[in-house]
Amino acid sequence: MTPPGKIVGKMVEKIVIASGNPGKLEEIARLLRDLRVEVVPQSSLGVENAEETGETFAENALIKARHAAAETGLPAIADDSGLVVDALGGRPGVLSARYSGLAATAADNIDKLLDELDGVQPAARTAAFECVACFVAPDDAEPIYGTGCWAGRILEARRGGGGFGYDPVFLDPASGKSAAELTPGEKDRVSHRGQALRALERALAERFAGDAR
Repeated sequence: MTPPGKIVGKMVEKIVIASGNPGKLEEIARLLRDLRVEVVPQSSLGVENAEETGETFAENALIKARHAAAETGLPAIADDSGLVVDALGGRPGVLSARYSGLAATAADNIDKLLDELDGVQPAARTAAFECVACFVAPDDAEPIYGTGCWAGRILEARRGGGGFGYDPVFLDPASGKSAAELTPGEKDRVSHRGQALRALERALAERFAGDAR
């Protein structure tokens, strides 16, 4: 049996990470440290970000992974994730990173979110971070996916100086802390991205263990 998270068989020695977000790259590299392969950001190979035209997290993850694999000739992992707020009908969703426009900063996006939730009572500020991670081989064979969901609530003001994106206003109900107040290790254990990448690792282990037989 292949231990969970350990990739064997026909796995190559290097995987490109299809992201240009420094915070996300650091988090993904940390979460994939148990893979027996080198992981490199696409920017180090001269690859620009793909245009995210999908309507779902899964579609955008696949677009980004296919783009990086085609440009580099290497297997690629991409994730697409976002914040789904119940009181806003699921927004910002797939537009989370560009909620206030294409040049939006994280601060801009948080300001818009808090403005739209102004007056909404704490019990009605439920939300979830959702993530889909996708692996694509250079031959564009069947993609492999992992998914994750982190349920919580939107705070009325920022708390904490860690993390990135919407972390300062996302309350983790189990700890009572904002995502920006959690240590990297604490966040990895509960986050949507941690869940998705662990699920992807398990799926990769099964796929490549099967290839080795």
